[in-house]
Amino acid sequence: MKKSKTSLIVSNETLSKAICNPGALGSIETYINVVNNFPLITQEREIELAINLRDHGDIDAAKELVISHLRLVISIARQYLGYGLSHADLIQEGNIGLMKAVKRFDPTRGVRLMSFAVHWIKAEIHEFIIRNWKLVKIATTKAQRKIFFNLRSMKPDDHTLSPKQILNIAKSLNVKPEEISDMEVRFSGQDLSIDSKDDEDNYISYLSDNSRLEPSNIIEKMNIELLHGDKLKNALNELDSRSKRIIEERWLSENNKTLHDLANEFGISAERVRQIETSAMKKMKLLLTE
Repeated sequence: MKKSKTSLIVSNETLSKAICNPGALGSIETYINVVNNFPLITQEREIELAINLRDHGDIDAAKELVISHLRLVISIARQYLGYGLSHADLIQEGNIGLMKAVKRFDPTRGVRLMSFAVHWIKAEIHEFIIRNWKLVKIATTKAQRKIFFNLRSMKPDDHTLSPKQILNIAKSLNVKPEEISDMEVRFSGQDLSIDSKDDEDNYISYLSDNSRLEPSNIIEKMNIELLHGDKLKNALNELDSRSKRIIEERWLSENNKTLHDLANEFGISAERVRQIETSAMKKMKLLLTE
């Protein structure tokens, strides 16, 4: 008897939300079942869609390209479950990488989107793992990233590496032996809680920023009614178009953009974006408290 797909039918709005938040369909298992039932597309259809997106900005073409490759993200994300992060979060980040790949895909190069997208999906997942695996960032250079994602699988056991093993791994990855030793120490280190209930171990008081103009402090004071009210809309409308977009994308969007994302968009430095953001926050605060 042919399996019915009725239970897997979802609206476009729900599907769009699920791409950015796989849990929107109820569970990660439901999401995977839905995605695995979407048909694959032929190379001819892929080229047709990509050309429509490139030449005409066809959003529906972009959506079809993304949807038809969501199972690829699931497969890649599954490879990174050993870092203690949820499959749903890894898929969500991978989907962002997939969307970036679709936006940059050139159908005239003779390469399938699947092959092109792998790099972008992995890059986004790598960034997410590095940002969230520990409170303190531990892989900031190209060499450190290479070590971070290979050292565990290259270690023969859970014991500390011997000098000979360090030299062999360093040679294999083409990095310095001291970088291997440093990363091994970082892997074995433990994070310290900055908000421990034990007064002797409470470090948060040394890190807090009580500046009234610090963006997160301003945002915290904006209650739900204010965020959805006319007062916020009026305050936003008082900003110039660039400042308004920065505030919306940084604080009012479901998928907040980074300073670097906006810097690339506007062709300015990340520091300049931060300055514009701070100035806009200050102006909005005055307008919202009038």
